[in-house]
Amino acid sequence: MNDSSDEVLGAIETEIALLMRMGEATRRATPVEPHRALDRAAYVILRQLDEAGPTNVSTLAARLNLDGSTITRQVTAMQRDGLVTRAPDPADGRGTLISPTAHGLHCVSVVRAARREIYGKILADWNAADRATLATLMHRLNVSLSAHKPTARN
Repeated sequence: MNDSSDEVLGAIETEIALLMRMGEATRRATPVEPHRALDRAAYVILRQLDEAGPTNVSTLAARLNLDGSTITRQVTAMQRDGLVTRAPDPADGRGTLISPTAHGLHCVSVVRAARREIYGKILADWNAADRATLATLMHRLNVSLSAHKPTARN
């Protein structure tokens, strides 16, 4: 890589680090209800289930780049809280499908609306084209991050 590529990658790294920090600071600074009615793990899992429908643990784990045991623990807690249900997988008698409950979908809807309101305020002085460009580039970044499979360290 040449110097300008190194500078650009350095700037990207810095901006991602700041984005993560500012995102967390924004989350902590918002009132508990309704913005934080769900923890981050439950919110992401419920969003996946809302978009994809009933899903097994291994599919959820693959989509979220997490270990199956991590998803199992999170789903167990979510089931205890009435956010999801488990049912036998008709395609695989040994497996189960995870589905959001009406309560879980309601919670994710409330949190999503509250977050959209916050980002609407934060981006109020951005024009529609810039917002659309940001959404497109953020999606591309997330696709690239999801596709990146780090190799184990020796």
